[in-house]
Amino acid sequence: MTGPVTGPVTGPATGPVTGPVSMGAPDAWADLTGTTVTSLRGVRLLDGTIADLTLAGGTIAAVTPAGAGPEAVAGRGAATAVGDTRDLAGASTDRCAPGTSEPAGALDATGWRLVPAASEPHAHLDKALTANRIPPGTGHDLVGAIDAWRSITPTIDAGDITTRARAAVGRYLARGITTVRTHVDVHMTGDPLRGVDALVALREQLRGTLTLQVCLLAGEHASDAVVAEAVDHGIDVIGGCPHLASDPRHETTRMLDLAERTGLPVDLHTDEQTTLDEHAGGGGIADIVDIADLAQQVLARGLAQRVTASHCVRLGSLPPADLAPVLDVVARAGLGVVALPITNLYLQGWQDTHLIPRGIAPLRAILDAGIDLAAGADNLRDPFNPVGRADPFETTSLLVSAGHLRPEEALAAVTTSARTVLGLPPVGATPGAAADFLLVPDADLGDVIAGGTTARVVVSGGRVVADTRVRSSLDHPALVEPPPDHRASEDRAPHHPAPHPAVPTPALAATATTATTSSTPTRRPTPIGR
Repeated sequence: MTGPVTGPVTGPATGPVTGPVSMGAPDAWADLTGTTVTSLRGVRLLDGTIADLTLAGGTIAAVTPAGAGPEAVAGRGAATAVGDTRDLAGASTDRCAPGTSEPAGALDATGWRLVPAASEPHAHLDKALTANRIPPGTGHDLVGAIDAWRSITPTIDAGDITTRARAAVGRYLARGITTVRTHVDVHMTGDPLRGVDALVALREQLRGTLTLQVCLLAGEHASDAVVAEAVDHGIDVIGGCPHLASDPRHETTRMLDLAERTGLPVDLHTDEQTTLDEHAGGGGIADIVDIADLAQQVLARGLAQRVTASHCVRLGSLPPADLAPVLDVVARAGLGVVALPITNLYLQGWQDTHLIPRGIAPLRAILDAGIDLAAGADNLRDPFNPVGRADPFETTSLLVSAGHLRPEEALAAVTTSARTVLGLPPVGATPGAAADFLLVPDADLGDVIAGGTTARVVVSGGRVVADTRVRSSLDHPALVEPPPDHRASEDRAPHHPAPHPAVPTPALAATATTATTSSTPTRRPTPIGR
């Protein structure tokens, strides 16, 4: 039996409430959505310790030790069932509705782990969820995907973009993403800024629940006047795709000129191909990869605003001797790099018959060079990526398996480091950090990184904006796992917990509550955008 849980589970009062309200089990019938959290009791942090957190004004006000087990909440009173709508003095209080700022009291988070909220640093909400609209057998590589997207854009209006973008954001939010940077095309037919207007309006609608940054994706067909108009319409970031232009260096210069005039940050699609023979020329690293030219120009101009290079898959084709000076100038220029494994794994290598490149930036070398690294999924079920779950742990899994990062590095790339690249306030279990975090079952951190924990409670600005629980039932007693009992071993080795059973999964039937919510050279088309 499956079906959504549409409200909280409530129960009769049995006496004064003297402790925090329990979050309930990960597979409980519970819904905390809309609750404004003032404190968390007994939650496990990333380092394995158990702590109490106090929240105020959308930030984490204090973090204090809470002991090493359920005894930590002893003496504070028994926790009430999730949905018991009374305050700590026993007085009746209805949980705050979504969008209100009414305090909701303390939550007992025993059995849960706090993870910093995730960010999607590179999305295309205007394209999202259009995979079923393209003709079968089209798309595949980058050029084919651009052609397929271009073929359907005349039928897409602002309302269509808004509807699909809302659906995509709902998926992101339910899976723990509280910040999205979306690129948006300048269309070649009809109103060129219909996508910009739709997503700027959506940004305002979501304010206070999810942070949406709108980055213009201006191909070389977009005039400076159109870009200036997009700035007037409210975009947050200047962007383009110089690697698809007829003259990449000129296009990079043009984008940086526009950024200097507007003062906006920059995020360019950069080196989104694995081949190296398109820039053969007079030597020097700027003739090998576009990111080197970008970094050199940023240094020469002394740009103060943040500059980001997305994709950068061609760096993975450079031998170490050529890669080292490129990363050196990128680091000195202070550029952030965004890796997008799932989409680039799909788009790259179609023309190769053997030794197919992975199409991922050289992540280890980037981190070793001291460059800020973020990672995301890029496209979501559209001509550029027909799959994807809008899930940060899908990205972390690929960063580990295909990018060879350590789990803690992969997690940082979609959480703390991603916010650095996006120019946002820090998150994490530290006083003063934004109260954006994700609560998952207190399982092994490796299970979290792999996406093995399905229950997720998402907090944005101190308010629960999504609550997903999944129940499973297996018809064999040998397949029912015992509750986790790993606190002692995890406290001894907090960064590498000992293996232990996962959260009980007594599920074939599922029940969930979610928020309302080498190769041939590449030809260069005139892009409608990427």
